[in-house]
Amino acid sequence: MRLTRRNVLNGLATSGLLLTVPALAVRAGAQELSVGDRKLMTVSDGKLQLPLAFSFPDAPQDELASLLAANDLPADMLQPDCNVTVLRSGDRTAIFDVGAGASFMPTAGELLANLEAEGIDPADVTDVVFTHAHPDHLWGLTDDFDELVFPEANYHIGQAEWDYWSAEDTLTKVPENMQSLVVGAQNRFEFIADRVNFIAPGAEVLPGIEAMDTSGHTPGHLSFIVHGPDPVMILGDALSNSVISVEQPDWLAGMDQDPQKAIETRKILLDRLATDRIRLIGYHFPNPGAGRIEKSQAGFVYVAA
Repeated sequence: MRLTRRNVLNGLATSGLLLTVPALAVRAGAQELSVGDRKLMTVSDGKLQLPLAFSFPDAPQDELASLLAANDLPADMLQPDCNVTVLRSGDRTAIFDVGAGASFMPTAGELLANLEAEGIDPADVTDVVFTHAHPDHLWGLTDDFDELVFPEANYHIGQAEWDYWSAEDTLTKVPENMQSLVVGAQNRFEFIADRVNFIAPGAEVLPGIEAMDTSGHTPGHLSFIVHGPDPVMILGDALSNSVISVEQPDWLAGMDQDPQKAIETRKILLDRLATDRIRLIGYHFPNPGAGRIEKSQAGFVYVAA
C-alpha cells in the first residue's frame, strides 16, 4: 500500500477517527517540572478530534453521559490534548514521542512551532524516546521533505513495539481501515532503522529513567518513570483520558489493541500512582498534562498540578 495523505484520511474517516474540522493554530501553555536537577517541560502538539462512540464504544451510555456532564466535557466527541514531554539534564535534551506531524489530523502537528516558541532547536535534541507507535506519537518523526525532524538524536523504542509494527504479517492482521497506521509506522521506522536502540521493561533508557511495561494499548507500550526526589511518570497512552480512564478504568477504549490487558494496566498504574504519590504527565490529559492521581470514595480521581 502506498501511503498518501488521502488514504490516511479516508481510513480514519471510515474508522470514525476523523471529523472534518478547521485547522487550529495552537500555542498551548507549557509546564515545567523538576526532578532533582532535571527539568521536564510539556509542549503541545495540538489536539485530536475523536468521536465519542469510537473512543468508548461499550461504555454504559447513561453513566458515560453523567460522567461527561459532571466534568463539563462535550457529549459527542473528545478533544484530547497532545502533550509532548521534553527533558533537560546536563548536556542532554530528550523528547518523549514526537507528535502527529502534518498528515494525521488538521488540529494536531503543532509541535515544531511550539518547540520554537519555547526556544528549543530540534537539532539540539540528543534523544527521542517513544512510548508507542500510534500516529499521534510517531508520525512527527519526519517533515514534509521526508527528513528527520530531530537529525542528531539517538532513538529509543521498546523491542516488542518495534517487532509488532515491523512484522510482515501485521498489515494483514488489522482491519482494513486501520492498515494505514501500520504502513505509516513501517515507513517511519525505515528512517531510524540503523540508529535505533531497543529497550525492554525495567531498562534504564537514560540515566535515572526507567522503562515500564504498560502494554495493552499497544503490544509493546512503555511508560517511563523519572526517578529522584518527587518522581514523575511519563504515561504515554497507558491512561488516555484524565476522567474516563481514571474513574472508569474497566471501560473498554476504542484504540486499545488488547482491551483486557489495557484494563489490567490501568488498574495497576492507578494504584501505584496514588499509593506512591508519583506525579504524572498524561499525553492526552488536559494541557499542560501534569498532575497526580488521588484515591477517592469511588476509586480514583485525577488532580491537575
